[in-house]
Amino acid sequence: MYLVFTTNDFPWLTIIVVFPISAGSLMLFLPHRGNKVNKWYTICICILELLLTTYAFCYNFKLDDPLIQLSEDYKWINLFDFYWRLGIDGLSIGTILLTGFITTLATLAAFPVTRDSRLFYFLMLAMYSGQIGSFSSRDILLFFIMWELELIPVYLLLSMWGGKKRLYSATKFILYTAGSSIFLLIGVLGISLYGSNEPTLNLELLGNQAYPVTLEILFYIGFLIAFAVKSPIIPLHTWLPDTHGEAHYSTCMLLAGILLKMGAYGLVRINMELLPHAHSMFSPWLMVVGTIQIIYAASTSPGQRNLKKRIAYSSVSHMGFIIIGIGSITDPGLNGAILQIISHGFIGAALFFLAGTSYDRIRLVYLDEMGGMAISIPKIFTMFTILSMASLALPGMSGFVAELIVFFGIITSQKYFLISKILIIFVMAIGMILTPIYLLSMSRQMFYGYKLINAKNFSFFDSGPRELFLSISILLPIIGIGIYPDFVLSLASDKVESILSNYFYG
Repeated sequence: MYLVFTTNDFPWLTIIVVFPISAGSLMLFLPHRGNKVNKWYTICICILELLLTTYAFCYNFKLDDPLIQLSEDYKWINLFDFYWRLGIDGLSIGTILLTGFITTLATLAAFPVTRDSRLFYFLMLAMYSGQIGSFSSRDILLFFIMWELELIPVYLLLSMWGGKKRLYSATKFILYTAGSSIFLLIGVLGISLYGSNEPTLNLELLGNQAYPVTLEILFYIGFLIAFAVKSPIIPLHTWLPDTHGEAHYSTCMLLAGILLKMGAYGLVRINMELLPHAHSMFSPWLMVVGTIQIIYAASTSPGQRNLKKRIAYSSVSHMGFIIIGIGSITDPGLNGAILQIISHGFIGAALFFLAGTSYDRIRLVYLDEMGGMAISIPKIFTMFTILSMASLALPGMSGFVAELIVFFGIITSQKYFLISKILIIFVMAIGMILTPIYLLSMSRQMFYGYKLINAKNFSFFDSGPRELFLSISILLPIIGIGIYPDFVLSLASDKVESILSNYFYG
């Protein structure tokens, strides 16, 4: 038995991908009104899955090996060579662990949900499977299927448990993401059918294939549009503030913590690895768009009255750093982008959670109606302030390290002229000055002043042990990565080197 669990023949990844959705489907047999049973069942599944993932990676994943590990290959459809092909490398291990961590905390955050709780928790578990599947698939069609598996649960979570304008925002979300999926499908089919009678779906084989320049650019644009909607990259970002503004905060945690990261992951996994020539042509434009995005979102954010929309725009701004890191085509730049993916996953999820808990207490959405909450909920106030500081890249927090490494990536890039590097860094610096302005004004409007203290019936509880545990659980990795970023960087550094050496310097 011991041998089975320590060799690579054991199908770890298949179990990790299939377990949440199959265990979630057993919830149909749980009592319809057994709210507590559903909650604890889901929490146990998530914790078990996280422990399983951590165990599998600790004992079977070698950090110094940039190749695919824990690979599995099972024939699925004989007709056109379609395999159930899974495997992980340094690029996907961080995002899979982030997915496990954030989903477990999001299910814990969803305790106040009582309406149709069985369906709610099942959808969360279905999302869990889809996310891990898309991060670990080594078959391009399987990647697309897992990518699509994500959409329906999010749509239902939005349209059933959202705010007042939930149907509008859910429809907008599905139109944007399903529309972008058409481009993804065309790209997947085009890339797999090119140059052979048999479709090639294996990502390793596709990585070695060369394409005519025009065709490669067309493929690149198709994939870029698909990932730009998910990331989101301006001007395809407008679904995000609406979705975040209306969704339940546990859904927001999954959206900000994991869903947006799938777009950035796709950019590196498919656009950078499979289409290197087109990527080096488009990378200056990515840099420009990323820089504009940081400024645009940071200057739009203060104009938002809705608290969650303001945090959503801060997410858009932070994703700009990831795009710049991917566009810099340097070792520090790409490492910084991967670190920012992990870092923002924690920070974004934490901010949305705290915004949601404060909404649970005061039932106010708009910032200009709030004020003076610090006196009655000091614990939430403290956590919100610390996490706002993390979001504005305070030294000692994970955001600072990630943004600093992206800066190094731009400076050391051989691809750009000095004047353009100075210009990009100057504009990014303005964005980093605007970030504290909207984040600090947000906490000022919420927590300071006397507006709510003078109101009638003004009394509500501070955060309980569950909420405090949740906030501290997210805060610890943020500070941990800020103090010792090598913990995350060491996962991906070999993979980053192999991507850059194979494609851009070789």
